[in-house]
Amino acid sequence: MQVLPKALVEVIEALGDLPGVGPRTAERYAYYLLKAEPSVAERIAQKLSSLHSGIERCQKTFALVEKGQTLSPLYTDPSRDKKIVAVVAESFDVAAIEKTGHFRGTYHVLGGLVSPIDGIGPEQLHITELVKRVREDKVKEIILATNASVEGESTALYIQQQMGHQKVKITRLARGLSVGVDLEYADQITLGRALEGRTLL
Repeated sequence: MQVLPKALVEVIEALGDLPGVGPRTAERYAYYLLKAEPSVAERIAQKLSSLHSGIERCQKTFALVEKGQTLSPLYTDPSRDKKIVAVVAESFDVAAIEKTGHFRGTYHVLGGLVSPIDGIGPEQLHITELVKRVREDKVKEIILATNASVEGESTALYIQQQMGHQKVKITRLARGLSVGVDLEYADQITLGRALEGRTLL
């Protein structure tokens, strides 16, 4: 015998498909939507239904852009330096770097990281387009801004190899200790990177 109405069970199951949302969290979200004004659920449903139709990818940087735009404003902006390109895994990485206010170059979104265990190979990423872009835009520096994970390191190494003999400077984001972290709680890899990337005072 089914305890909850089918419509509620289906919403719980749908919410449970989201990453990081377990069964209990899915239930809380569903109950909240049920108890709230119907307009709340309707507004969320409306926004979700227009999610895919309202977004496209920049033809040059592969960042997310508004429907109808072919190029990202971060690429077409004349104040941005097209000769410096930060290579990131996903569009949300662009947002994270932009929040710092310290980068005036452009971006190239790979669309993921090389991960054989997940069936993602280099050919599924926008690496070929990056190599082409280096030539077309006469890029002087590529900043590899991928995660400090096995997948991030593998992807960075692959990109470095693909650049071959092109005259482009390849740099990597500095890695080390976060502000406010005690040394005793830092993992060995992070602490090692911090020692390697130490700076002169």
